[in-house]
Formats: sequence, structure tokens, C-alpha cells
Amino acid sequence: MEEYNRAMRWLVDGYNVIRCAPALAAREQESLEAGREALCRLLSGAARASGDQFTVVFDGTRAGGAAFGAPGVRVLFSPASERADHVLARLAGAGVAVVTNDREVRRAVARAGAVAVTADEFLARVLTPSGSGKDADEDDDVPHGPKKGNPRRLPKKARAAARALNRLARPTKRTQ
Repeated sequence: MEEYNRAMRWLVDGYNVIRCAPALAAREQESLEAGREALCRLLSGAARASGDQFTVVFDGTRAGGAAFGAPGVRVLFSPASERADHVLARLAGAGVAVVTNDREVRRAVARAGAVAVTADEFLARVLTPSGSGKDADEDDDVPHGPKKGNPRRLPKKARAAARALNRLARPTKRTQ
């Protein structure tokens, strides 16, 4: 499949993801910078494994700006006049996956044509060693209840999120 040959762009809601993972939240309790660095290291490992590009967006102060996070990770700080949520929605588009548990942001990025992935799903994938997690096509993922169409097929948005998450477990074919 050709979609795996191209790098995917990931936008990550920084503080939202940090506060969903106990290990990252513990680092944030030490200092905001320690929490941000721990997240960037985690994302750098995912970038190395998948070949994808990660941009993590944090709420910032003053004029905002960009910084180097770790190999494969770009860090953006929103300006004081704008929340990170708005930056994520503005940067979202086709070919982009956005990681957040914020429902409003997920709806906005879906309207922009991006794939919305919950922070919980994302963390479950990147914190689980590859090959030991569940396959996205297992019957447990099939929603229950009345719906039209194939009852064993996930909704379109859920399939798009599963494809994006599957990239993280897929080793790259590049030689090092």
C-alpha cells in the first residue's frame, strides 16, 4: 500500500497528551519543561520507528514560536492571544493526524479533513512494544447497536484513525 511509503504528519496536543499518561504527568509535576521533554522523547521514538513527522503544540506565552524538540519532533508554542487548540485546528488538513482528547478540537480537525486520534489510543500504541498490541481489526473494536451497512466494519472515521495508528507499529523499510 502506497500510503505507508509517505511520511504522515502528526499534530499533538502537548499538555493534553502529557496529562493522559501517568509517567508523563509525573514528569510534568517536576516541571513543565521536564514534562515537555519526556513527551518529545516519546514522540522522537515514534518518529524513528514510523518515519513520520511530529509537531507538538503547547499553550505558550508572549508571541509564541517554534523550537526543536527532539529528532523528528518540532515544537510549537501558541501566542498568548491564541490557545494551542486553535493552532491545532488551523494546521489540520488532509494527510494529517491530530492527537487530542478534546472533543471540540477533534470535531474541528475532522471538518478540516484531518484524522482525529484520541490521546488514549495514541499512547496505548506508542507505549506498547510493537507486535504485542491488539490488531485494529479485531471484533472487540466493532461498535454495537443498530446501524446501517456492514455490522463488522468500523465507521469511516474509526477506520482512518486505526490506519494512522497502525503506522506507528509498522517498522520502516529504510536501512540504517
